[in-house]
Amino acid sequence: MKIALMHYHLKNGGVRTVLNHQVAALDGVCETLLVTGQEEGIGPDDNVVIVKGLGYDEPGVEFDPEAVADGVCRAIESCWPGGCDLLHVHNATLMKNKNFLKILKHLQKKGVTLLLQLHDFAEDGRPHGYYANEQYPENCHYSVINSRDSGILLDSGLAEPGLHLISNTINSFGFEADDEKSEDFTLYPVRAIRRKNIGEAVLLSHFLEPGKRLLITQPPNSPADYGSYGFWKELVARTNLAVEFESGQKKDFVDLVKRADNIVTTSITEGFGFTFLEPWTAGKFIWGRKLPDICIDFENNGMDFNHLYTKLSIPVDWIGKQAFKDTWITCVQSAFATFNSTPDMDAVDAAYERVVADDLIDFGLLNEKFQEKTLLNALDDRETLIQFNPFLANPGRVQDKKTLIQKNRNVIAEKYTLKSYRDVLQKIYARVVESSPAHRIDKRRLLTRFLDLDSFSLLKWDTFEE
Repeated sequence: MKIALMHYHLKNGGVRTVLNHQVAALDGVCETLLVTGQEEGIGPDDNVVIVKGLGYDEPGVEFDPEAVADGVCRAIESCWPGGCDLLHVHNATLMKNKNFLKILKHLQKKGVTLLLQLHDFAEDGRPHGYYANEQYPENCHYSVINSRDSGILLDSGLAEPGLHLISNTINSFGFEADDEKSEDFTLYPVRAIRRKNIGEAVLLSHFLEPGKRLLITQPPNSPADYGSYGFWKELVARTNLAVEFESGQKKDFVDLVKRADNIVTTSITEGFGFTFLEPWTAGKFIWGRKLPDICIDFENNGMDFNHLYTKLSIPVDWIGKQAFKDTWITCVQSAFATFNSTPDMDAVDAAYERVVADDLIDFGLLNEKFQEKTLLNALDDRETLIQFNPFLANPGRVQDKKTLIQKNRNVIAEKYTLKSYRDVLQKIYARVVESSPAHRIDKRRLLTRFLDLDSFSLLKWDTFEE
């Protein structure tokens, strides 16, 4: 089978990692070709063709969508004169290229079989990547990376025969942890964007044992996250908390993992959730915030995440109940407006009451200003937070840690191998080339599913303000 894999670019990042895994998994069982729009990131061993007009939009540069589609066909035929069996396209519904959906629809008209793999959704807090005036491609196959997204798309109009789950494979660190060489720091291996909830990690550092430190590996690389990042760096300096930023730029990342006492995550949203799997392969214990709708797939495969917490409750009086309500409701209305929609205010009011039930609120729903108020209160009153969150009394510690690490490591070694990934891809590709689904995504229903008011976080939806 001849498989062309297409993405806007091949720069290092999550999608590029997935592409590498797919090419490696298919080696020896399928012929593969990478199709991309930009030269950056291409390696010497990549079998790749570049098609101008597939990359990210550039100011003042325009391309005709049909001409770009013709270019894709010619590029594929330069490798395989008869064309490919299917074109596996990654993250097609994010508007990184305003013509991308039109290009895909022209490819459909030319008879190209499409499999669109969605890693991220504009409807999930990315309004600047939303195609407001363009429907998503109809009557082609789609795939997702977790069962949450599968359920959302089924509820939004897709049919099961044309929707597939492609869970990622995992790169093992390939070494055993040596507790005797571990140092007194917790590692948050992350690029410090807002969705990674850096303020919560900073708060957790206050509850670590005396002498323990928190290391955060990388700064953000998007201007949209610079303000928030600087805010936390300034607050840490002002409060003398034991937090070190940009440790991954000063020291080798693998060495940091080897020397870490443990790994933490406080992210409020993930696509696949590599963070919940990879550290175990290094023999490292991971603790912190659990994302139930992401972790359920891993738990169904046998992973044990019972020690993770699902919320960090704080007294709403610490942040000012009316101030939070006003900010939260305004942000909900603004979020709907960015998608040319209006919320049902009765539903908004009811959701707000659920969010602040028992006069407590989850720290992960707050923006930086409210998180700062919480942190400053916690510096003076640790016991109140421990009362509502008993895990803070001894964070990052469990009984029989070695047994838990080995259990989860064994699951990964069995369930997330390159061989199992190959088997899944082959089965899905066979279904794709053998059937033509008749379905479409209802964009309004899709938006409603992602704009879940019970988990509506200011950190995801509100803009950062100094």
